[in-house]
Amino acid sequence: MKLKVKLLSENASLPTRAHSNDAGIDIRASEDFTVKAGGYLLHRPMLAFGIPKGHYLQVATKSGHGTKKLCMDIAGVIDEGYIGSIGIPIWNFSDSDWEVKKGDKIAQLLCVPVSYPEIVEVTELEETDRGSHGFGSGHEEKKT
Repeated sequence: MKLKVKLLSENASLPTRAHSNDAGIDIRASEDFTVKAGGYLLHRPMLAFGIPKGHYLQVATKSGHGTKKLCMDIAGVIDEGYIGSIGIPIWNFSDSDWEVKKGDKIAQLLCVPVSYPEIVEVTELEETDRGSHGFGSGHEEKKT
């Protein structure tokens, strides 16, 4: 399986893995930028992808950025049919600006298998142990 990468600018860097068995593929900044404290920025690393059939790409935060810098890269799904320039949305939840230099690692991509279930409308769902308790409630419904 191959993930095809098109560099859209001479400033773009080919994504790499730090270790051959890393799940995340490191994405580097294509230019210098600053994400202001408490701010948001959409960075375009000037990359486009040919995603393998039956997969999608997901942008994920580098663990050090999340835990040390309080900066998060949160994006949706990049579908296999999309071949345009990707954007990396970055939120800075810290009290300090985040200075990024061209070539710095800013995010990672995960290439994830996907299934294509048939969508079927139903009037009832099968009961489960959890039921409809969600959002971290941890509470069991009391039955009387």
